[in-house]
Amino acid sequence: MNSWLWYLTRATGIVATVLMLASLAWGFLFSARETGTRLRPAWWLDLHKGLGGLALVFTAIHLVTAFADSDLGVSLATVFVPGSADSTTAAFTWGVLAFYGLAIAVFTSWPKMLFRRRTWRMVHLLSVPATALACIHAYQLGSDAHSVAFRVLVPVAVGCAVYPLGVRVWGLALSKSQQTPKAS
Repeated sequence: MNSWLWYLTRATGIVATVLMLASLAWGFLFSARETGTRLRPAWWLDLHKGLGGLALVFTAIHLVTAFADSDLGVSLATVFVPGSADSTTAAFTWGVLAFYGLAIAVFTSWPKMLFRRRTWRMVHLLSVPATALACIHAYQLGSDAHSVAFRVLVPVAVGCAVYPLGVRVWGLALSKSQQTPKAS
């Protein structure tokens, strides 16, 4: 067993998932509609983009190290083709789909102006299911999935990402209710 590759694969997977959750949370906080003035320093958007980019980098390192560790039995097909794993097919499939969703969300952020705003938002929202799939992948395939730390920290991290989603949805609901004229 190539223990340093196994530890590197495990660590980069954990870091990538945490970065995905942080980027998702920060993106929803950045785009949240608040009543009154919206202050948006430029570094807020930069931080969101940086977290997403770092999540993609750590995911790529995770994939390379998993492939490089011959003891794990991860082939190129397993890395890039959903459903092609020899064992624990569903867990690998969730990871592959999460990688594709993350890559699409990150790579469409740079040429954002080439898309209609509504189209770009719909594509960018792939990051939500991608992050959920990454968490499921970590739970089903991760070696730490049954540890107490994992069972406590993952729900806390997911809650930290879901809270800004609730703020965002609440803000959208408030802005819609303020735009529609009330019948008297």
